Order: sequence, then C-alpha cells, then structure tokens
Amino acid sequence: MKKNRPEIPRKAIYRLSIYLRCLQRLKGNALRTVSSEALARAAGVKPTQLRKDLAYFGQFGTRGLGYDVEQLSRLITDLLGTNSLQPVLLVGAGNLGRALLAYRGFEPEGFEITAVFDADARQLKNISGRPALPMGRLADYVREHGVRMAILAVPAAAAQEVANSLTAAGVTGLLNFAPVVLEVPDDVTVNNVNLAIELENLSYFIQQ
Repeated sequence: MKKNRPEIPRKAIYRLSIYLRCLQRLKGNALRTVSSEALARAAGVKPTQLRKDLAYFGQFGTRGLGYDVEQLSRLITDLLGTNSLQPVLLVGAGNLGRALLAYRGFEPEGFEITAVFDADARQLKNISGRPALPMGRLADYVREHGVRMAILAVPAAAAQEVANSLTAAGVTGLLNFAPVVLEVPDDVTVNNVNLAIELENLSYFIQQ
C-alpha cells in the first residue's frame, strides 16, 4: 500500500493530525459542518494550505457547505491508521521511558504501549500493567505480535543497535528520543524528538 501512494510531504501528514484534533473539538461542540476557512483558522494554517493537504488524498467537501465534520474525521483517522489501537513497543525503562508509560494520552489517540524493554534488568522492576522484558526477547516479541512501531528512549550510544534490532525484526516506524541520527533501511520511517533543539529554536525567536 505504501508503495502505491504518491509522495506526500511529511509536514502535510503532520498537519493531518492537527486537522483531526480540530475536527474532534468541533464534534465535541456538536458542529456538523465546517468551512475550509474556519478549519484552517483553528489549525493555524491558510485555507489554501488546508485544501492542498487534503487534495493529496482526494476531493472533499461541498462548495458552499464546507466539510462534513464526522465524515472528514473518519477519513483522516483511516488515513492515519488510528481507527483501532496500534501496538507500540517502548525500549528504555529509565526516567523518560517511565514518564511515557505514565502518560494516559496514547490510547485515546489509537496507540497502546504493549511491552517495555531494557538492557538493565533493574530498570524493569516495578513496571506494572505491561510485560517488562529483557532486550534478548525483543526480536521474538516483535515477530510474534506483529508490532510495527517502537519508541526509543535509550541513551545515544545504544540507539543505533536498538534500531538495528527493531528494523531487522520488522518494525518500520521509530519514534526516536535519543540525540543521534539513526541509519535505517529505506522502508523505515524515523521521527526524531529532540527537546534541546526545540528549546534552541525557541531561544532564537525570543531574542528577536
């Protein structure tokens, strides 16, 4: 399926998630339709950008009426693959990993951390509600449960080796918190989260 899709900018996919959250708020306010101008304003983009992003996936909306909120929400959910819970592995049970485990916002958005892995057995103690497993079990777990996404909350020195193990086992989506650029196969997507870079970006703008 992925091979048949047109090349779509990553930022457009990112904005789909923003549009979905705006639509969910509209649904919560019992609104059934929304204009492209109103939805774009809620998402912080220009109407032309909104229409261009949606046009990658087809033609939506009715001239003069706008978008059906429920229908567009369903469409974006299907596109993002979050219409059912997707299993996600967490590798790294240190402070960051435990903070991610404690976060309750994943499941409402369609993601479930199903198991936690760490090279240090001491880090796996006192983790409740999910399997806490040594790294030696990682590849077998991925294959047995058909997991395709993983979160890396490991030190930079260990990140590449962990990524190699995950991709070799069949994981094709990595959310990487380690401050290092990972080398992965062409069919693997990596999203990097580097809080220091984000703060540096903010630092630049507050000095203007």
